[in-house]
Amino acid sequence: MFRIVTRIYFLQHGFFTHFLSCVLKSIFIFLISRRRIKIRILFVCHGNICRSPMAEFIMKYLVKEAGLEDKFTISSATATTEEIGSDMYPNAKAELKRHGIPFEVREARQIRRNEYNDWDFIVAMDRENLYDISYILKSDPDKKVRLLMSFAGENKSVSDPWYTRDFAKAYDDIYRGCEALLKQLVVRS
Repeated sequence: MFRIVTRIYFLQHGFFTHFLSCVLKSIFIFLISRRRIKIRILFVCHGNICRSPMAEFIMKYLVKEAGLEDKFTISSATATTEEIGSDMYPNAKAELKRHGIPFEVREARQIRRNEYNDWDFIVAMDRENLYDISYILKSDPDKKVRLLMSFAGENKSVSDPWYTRDFAKAYDDIYRGCEALLKQLVVRS
C-alpha cells in the first residue's frame, strides 16, 4: 500500500518527471564532456558563394587547429535560390588562399525547413539573411538562429563583399566571429 501511495504522490507532484529530466540532462552533459556528440554549425548568407562558405572553411580551419575537427560538423547554405549549384566566388577563394585557409570545390545549396533539427547553430551573416531564414524555417523554437557577429559581442552584420568588393573586411569580420563562436563552445563544453 505504501508503494502505491508513494508512486501516486511522486507522479502527481512531478517528482518522477523532474527526476527523469535531471537524469537525461546529466547524460547529455556527460556525453558532451566526453565529446561523443558533435556540435553542428550551419553558416548561411544570401548566395552561399562568398560569406557563408568563407565562414565554413574558416571555422573548419580553426577547429582543426584546436584539434577538435572530429567534434564538429560544419557546413554552409544560401537563404535564396539565385546561386544554387554555384561554386565559391573566385575573390572569396583568393581571400582564403591569402590567409592560408584551405577550401574545396563545393556547390551552393539552399537551407531547407526540414533540416532545422540537423543543426545546433544556424549562423546568419546579416539581418536580411535572418529574415530569409525565418521565412524558410517558419519558427526557431530552440533559438538556434543568430548573427555571426553576435558571438563577438557585436550587434552588426558582416558586409556583403559581392557588393562592397571588400573581401578583406568580410574575412576579418568572419574570422573574428568564428573565433568568438569557437571560444564560447569550447568554454561551454
